[in-house]
Amino acid sequence: MTTRRRILIAAGLAALAEALPSPAQQQPKVWRLGVLLAVFPLDSDASRAFRQRLLELGYAEGRNLVIAWRYSEGHDDRLGNLAAELVRLKVDLIVADTTPSIRAASQASSTIPVVMTNSDDAVENGFVFSLAHPGGNVTGNSIMRAETSVKRLQLLKEAVPKTSRVAVLWNPGIPSFKVMLKEIDAAAPSLGLRPVAVAARSRDDLGDTLSQIEAARADALFVSHTVSPAAQRKLLDFAAKNRLPTMFFNRGYVEAGGLMSYGPDFPELFRQAAVYTDKIFKGAKPGDLPVEQPTKYELTINMKAARRLGITIPKSVLLRADRVIE
Repeated sequence: MTTRRRILIAAGLAALAEALPSPAQQQPKVWRLGVLLAVFPLDSDASRAFRQRLLELGYAEGRNLVIAWRYSEGHDDRLGNLAAELVRLKVDLIVADTTPSIRAASQASSTIPVVMTNSDDAVENGFVFSLAHPGGNVTGNSIMRAETSVKRLQLLKEAVPKTSRVAVLWNPGIPSFKVMLKEIDAAAPSLGLRPVAVAARSRDDLGDTLSQIEAARADALFVSHTVSPAAQRKLLDFAAKNRLPTMFFNRGYVEAGGLMSYGPDFPELFRQAAVYTDKIFKGAKPGDLPVEQPTKYELTINMKAARRLGITIPKSVLLRADRVIE
């Protein structure tokens, strides 16, 4: 073989090597993502927002992403086993939606990164050392349920001035709820309100909660505790039957028939969780990513519910509403 022929063959092979994709290009990294849900089902606006934001960031299921969804269907006692399943699947990261699911995920593994979509006070619950420096394997969003409780109470009183005795639904198993009750008890007298704390220890079984509210002769219902869809329906039906104005933390309850809510944009928090996921996939350590808090809270009012209750919402309150459901 002549020298010229050898040179031509070598040049051709080099050109072919450049044209062909590298092994890394042929086999892109496929990330294994676990999603542990206690409150927001797969078909919720929040879960859809999370998936859409991942797609915008370049993660497509079937190409470079596999998602293992686990939903407790309102049964918190299932969360531990569901978290353990995700660990056995050797996922690269777990996204957890609320305090019970975050606790289950963080207890299941101290090494797999955990991203919180919305924790009730991440420091108070022991998930991170501080908001600025989480320090462990957990980071994400921390909502200010206790801090905003007084604002929600004020809005309820403004919307329904005749309100005096308020049943406050809470969960004794979540430390931040105890802080919330202290905030409410301190602010109530200046608002002319008498709060009555009513515990709901389970998301899917309200137990004697409704009878306690009835016995307390409450004339309004203040709900911070998230419950299962079935329990939510019972709660809303009870409030409608007893003509109780309601204040919730999640606008989904208002869309389902409640009167008012004041809280963060949960789909936006899920989108932010996708951003955290992207950063960790790209090499960031969860302990180095500061925990973020919502900067905007939304007031939602259901005018149809107001008419059913015979309530006229003052214009001063309506003008501040971000969403009005007619």
